[in-house]
Amino acid sequence: RVFKASVGALLLFFALFVTYDEPSLPSIFPLFQDIQVMLAVGLGLLLAFLPRYGLSALAHNFLLLNFSTQWALLLQGLRHRYRHGELRLGLHNVLAAEFAAVTVLISVGAVLGRTSPCQLLTVAFCEVPVYLASEWLIVTQLGVRDVGGTITIHVFACYFGLGVSKALFGTQRRPAHPKETPTPRSDLLALVGTLTLWVFWPSFVAAPCRPGDAQRRAILNTLLALSASAVTTVVASSLLESGGKLSPGHLQNGSLAGGVAIGALADVPITPAASLALGSLSSLVCLLGFRFLTPLLARRLALHDHCGIHNLHGLPGILGAAASAVADQGGCGGCRQALWQVAGLAVALGGSLLSGMLAGAVLRLPCLAPPPEPLCFEDSLNFRIQGQAESPGMGDTTEEVALKERV
Repeated sequence: RVFKASVGALLLFFALFVTYDEPSLPSIFPLFQDIQVMLAVGLGLLLAFLPRYGLSALAHNFLLLNFSTQWALLLQGLRHRYRHGELRLGLHNVLAAEFAAVTVLISVGAVLGRTSPCQLLTVAFCEVPVYLASEWLIVTQLGVRDVGGTITIHVFACYFGLGVSKALFGTQRRPAHPKETPTPRSDLLALVGTLTLWVFWPSFVAAPCRPGDAQRRAILNTLLALSASAVTTVVASSLLESGGKLSPGHLQNGSLAGGVAIGALADVPITPAASLALGSLSSLVCLLGFRFLTPLLARRLALHDHCGIHNLHGLPGILGAAASAVADQGGCGGCRQALWQVAGLAVALGGSLLSGMLAGAVLRLPCLAPPPEPLCFEDSLNFRIQGQAESPGMGDTTEEVALKERV
């Protein structure tokens, strides 16, 4: 009921106070379309690796994308665009609002499957204003260079999500849910999502750049980093897995790690070899994180990260921030700029982790109850699925059927 009222309030506010600003279509519209495909299709399919949660993953991704964008537009408008009682709306601030929505889509990957739609919307409601404040502090006040959102988006979203997960689940060590195991079909859907993201990622990095040399460098550097991460992922996965075979999970995540890391220095005049090296290192860090760090964090800290956002967004993001500091110290911006890059990383890490834990504490309120454990990672909890109305789903226990009927 609260969120129905919130949606109604958003619609009323837009109806009364929002008007259009740009008289003609901006030049970034093709890049904007690419980003739309990335977020609605690519990221949604990437989350569909859970075999019995694919519909919910896609639908929740789509809902959060739209709700978070509208919420960010409202907050950004109140901060920047308020003129004579109206909010002036243009494509550039719609794009900035979608970048805010990206942080929500990444963060919920840590708790996907074990949270209700109301809990996910609460995460969006809490995270968007914190992201806007963090981005303003890091970019505007500290002057951090981060056109592709390595620090402001990926690092922030990762540790906000991990903070939510830690506060929500506490110190309880939960074994892997039987419905978490991917199937060949769900892995194929997720890999299609990876390929979609891989193809359009240069547009995501280049869209905030100034047209001209900076945008051209951003596209080329991102392409090289992504290409290197794809090749390195195949080689490293074959070495890490027994029998020289490939892991679908490695391909789905490691191939994108270069795009995460390159964002902090995509528009910097670095050499092609540097882009390739950063892409290779980021994919290697991502795969080693899946193999060694994720089990360690689950065992020692009881930290749940269902989609591996720490390996895809957190570790490559930190690597990219460190690389940007090294590049600045080497002559692109000087030692002072390198220190600001490190300071920006510290602000993103500390602020996101603290605010994420506060948001996770909010999710534990009785009015925001999670789904019952037997019904986690289950589409039929949220969807009317053909063929399941009259008969229970494949593998459902008597307890699960009773819970579904009660819910």
